[in-house]
Amino acid sequence: MYLDGSTAPPAADRPVDVLALLGDRSTLARQPLFHIEQACSAAELSDYRRLRREAFVHEQGLFTGHDLDDRDTDPRTLVLVAKDQDGTVVGGVRLGPVHDGPDIGWWQGGRLVVARRARGPHGIGAALVRAACARAEAEGVLRFDATVQARNEVLFKRLGWRSVREIEVADAPHMLMRWPIGRIAAQAAAAKSALGPLLAALRENARAAFGGPGFVGDDGAPVPGTDVIAACDAIVPSMVERDPDWAGWCSVLVNINDLAAMGASPIGLLDAVGAKDAAHAARVLDGLGRAAQAYGVPVLGGHTQLGVPAALSVTALGRADHPVPGGGGRPGHLVRLTADLGGGWRTGYRGRQWDSTTHRRTDELRAMTGAVAAARPAAAKDVSMAGLAGTLGMLAEASGCRAVLDVAAVPRPRAVPMGDWLTCFPGFAMLTADEPGSAPLPAGPATGAVCGELTEGQGVGLCWPDGEITDAVTSTVTGMGTA
Repeated sequence: MYLDGSTAPPAADRPVDVLALLGDRSTLARQPLFHIEQACSAAELSDYRRLRREAFVHEQGLFTGHDLDDRDTDPRTLVLVAKDQDGTVVGGVRLGPVHDGPDIGWWQGGRLVVARRARGPHGIGAALVRAACARAEAEGVLRFDATVQARNEVLFKRLGWRSVREIEVADAPHMLMRWPIGRIAAQAAAAKSALGPLLAALRENARAAFGGPGFVGDDGAPVPGTDVIAACDAIVPSMVERDPDWAGWCSVLVNINDLAAMGASPIGLLDAVGAKDAAHAARVLDGLGRAAQAYGVPVLGGHTQLGVPAALSVTALGRADHPVPGGGGRPGHLVRLTADLGGGWRTGYRGRQWDSTTHRRTDELRAMTGAVAAARPAAAKDVSMAGLAGTLGMLAEASGCRAVLDVAAVPRPRAVPMGDWLTCFPGFAMLTADEPGSAPLPAGPATGAVCGELTEGQGVGLCWPDGEITDAVTSTVTGMGTA
């Protein structure tokens, strides 16, 4: 039997109905029963609020007259609606920041409603919940809560939500539930989790060189018997390939920051460049050369190879009489972030790389990179590819501690989502830990603030204005252990 159900092949001169042959006519013709979109018009918002009034006022009696509140008038509140095939609003949900102040990445979903005639096996309510979760994460939210009627707790748990505690809303039993957002943990794991086992043998070599564990978890390495600090960083090959000038700039930036985190003054750079041709190598070296000039650090030598895949690494050499370790923190130490909030997202890297350095003068760059050496805190690490929260986890791990970050106190550029800021590469950003009352870093144009503390335990917690602490990283970041 053939695909169209006949016992003979179609005649050569007869048009073949491809859809029938494939058995897909009904599938392709079928239209979805509903779709979800953001409510943008006054009519859509009115329809959504009408459904809420019908359900929560008339049907369930939870409110008298109406169920509107200040979240409905907050311009930051988003409403997602479900529409049927005729374009009629048959459901909706709202989500937005919890507080009236700055959006710190704590959002709440609520007022989930489905028209009575549309309830049942279509799954409109579950689809709205999933859409709200996806939108919250896309907006850089790091804590997403919902107050759910007790009878709907099972539905939300089936969708992956976690129950927090019982509460009352409008004199009716509800459950406070939370959507697990693993953005920080996933980034830290992807960037750093393999390091412990991978570098175990090399760490033993370092132990032999230092006669002890050495500076485990640091951004640079003291050269035994000298005051020299060496740091080495490679740039992701795909970035060297598609954005060679910026890759060259960043190769200097990240290495100078590594020296700065240990309180070292830079004395020179060595570069290793691989490129498909001379033109591509020239663009890499142009960015590298401009950055070296901006920071006032000479390129002492290096190696360049053509006719090979794109590659770039730089070694930086500096001096420090008293290197500042990344693992010098102790429980009770306060965590300070000192960051340059000027600049903006690098074109093509929105939400991932903040360019605060290309517009700075040499004296401004030197003031920032010399701040750790001037203040000499107990511990310091520059924020790297693990992001702010992940790097804090590395400092805490090397210090044998847990870190708790006060989200509302974190310095960040205006209008940058908290989720992006805690996971991006921020240009210049230094995390330090020290005794309470210690002086801030004298970092020129950078902004500093105490925004956390080190405690007993491990991992990184995020502390919110209501006192709730959510886990951002539940365990160690690198597996390299305490310094």
